[in-house]
Amino acid sequence: MALPVLAHDPPEWSEPVKPFRIAGNVYYVGTQGLAAYLIKSNEGAILLDATLAENAGQIERNIESLGVPLREVKLLLSDHAHADHVGAMAQLKRDTGARFLASEGDRWALENGRNEGDNNYGVMPFDRIQVDEVIRDGQQVSLGDVTLTAHLTPGHTRGCTSWSMTVDDRGTPRQVLFLCSITEAGNTLVGNQAYPGIADDYRATFAKLAAMRADIVLTSHPEMADVLERAGKRDAGEVDAFVEPGLLSTLVADFKVAFEDALKEQEAAKQH
Repeated sequence: MALPVLAHDPPEWSEPVKPFRIAGNVYYVGTQGLAAYLIKSNEGAILLDATLAENAGQIERNIESLGVPLREVKLLLSDHAHADHVGAMAQLKRDTGARFLASEGDRWALENGRNEGDNNYGVMPFDRIQVDEVIRDGQQVSLGDVTLTAHLTPGHTRGCTSWSMTVDDRGTPRQVLFLCSITEAGNTLVGNQAYPGIADDYRATFAKLAAMRADIVLTSHPEMADVLERAGKRDAGEVDAFVEPGLLSTLVADFKVAFEDALKEQEAAKQH
């Protein structure tokens, strides 16, 4: 039986944004509605997320506009295997020659070019991406003078991965967390045949993130952490606009409540 495909993406997902520095060696190279982050090192660059397939050329131009030739992008990372975040990854992998790293939990989806798990929106296909190295929880990934740590935070997808690093922000070390989505976002939480442990994974992820800290939180949908708004405030003179140590705990608490509400609603619907 053919599975439904979403017909239309929000226009802001492809709306161009001029790339900008966030803090230290971390730059925004995504669109108005979908984030992609470039991290510069002394031995090349790392790209985290790639947005939609149709945005590939735009992402590549953004990278080059920051003085980074595509062949200097050495590592590609993703936070989760959905088409709005990895749709352009296959082309970027071809055009840069970079190695692609991802978690075992998302490997099937990435290499088969479709999201995994039961949901209310169907299948969002994308070009298959060969995973060059499977990363594990707590693994450090280094390129030159840059090191990121992988934190498996499953739920939104089976292999959802948050990444952390320390940046030198004008002489001050800041803990940056690239937070994988913790939204329920249409996932089937009760009786999910493709992902039976989804509810338990969400709860474990909320507990894990609640024990972590971050000075700067960056999200794959920029509005979740007001990334573009913070850039505007910073440009207007608020030099620490991206720094908010309490943001992670606020996001975790809010989305945990939303998850529990969605779970109760689905459990009630299942009983009728």
